[in-house]
Amino acid sequence: MFELLIKGGPVMVPICLSALAATVIIIERALFFRSIRKSDARLYETVKSLVSQSRFDDAERECDTSDSPFARLLRAGLDHRDYPEADLKEAVMNAANREVPRLERYLNSLGTIANISTLLGLLGTVTGNIKAFGVLASSGAIGNPALLAGAIAEALITTAAGLIVSIPATIFYNYYISRANKIVIEMESSVGDLSLMLAARGRKGIGDSRPAEASRAL
Repeated sequence: MFELLIKGGPVMVPICLSALAATVIIIERALFFRSIRKSDARLYETVKSLVSQSRFDDAERECDTSDSPFARLLRAGLDHRDYPEADLKEAVMNAANREVPRLERYLNSLGTIANISTLLGLLGTVTGNIKAFGVLASSGAIGNPALLAGAIAEALITTAAGLIVSIPATIFYNYYISRANKIVIEMESSVGDLSLMLAARGRKGIGDSRPAEASRAL
């Protein structure tokens, strides 16, 4: 393996660095999405139950125990529970928009690596072909077979290495972007349901207070 890297020439250095960076990002995002998926389902059911009992302080403390984007959206809904329904939904939507960059963290870098790796492989192909033609030019029509084979090997190795890095990076980039979009939709739907519950309880509270006010007036 190390011998192949040497034969690939200097272009293999940025390709290997790109491979390392892509691997780190892929693993980090995999751990991130796995962690929030496990905690969000439990958190939503807990907060929903507490809200149905009007235990808003306990629901807020439950949200504070988690550092997931979903917990911050729930907290935004709870913080604005006394606002009109339209303002409550707008506050939740604004919180969701702020969470999108966190869900897509490092994904732009992963997409860039996917594109650059292909270009680096192409660059290695070009430099390898330049060396091959240089060998032919300096050694006549036939050239030195050993030198010619080394130049061709450099071109092929860098092309293969660039594709080996680019293909998985592209697959994981598209997968994580799709995953992030799905999570945002699920969060907005769940928090929207909670917002409706909060708004309904607010209207109920107003409705319950009116008879008492009327009786006091009499």
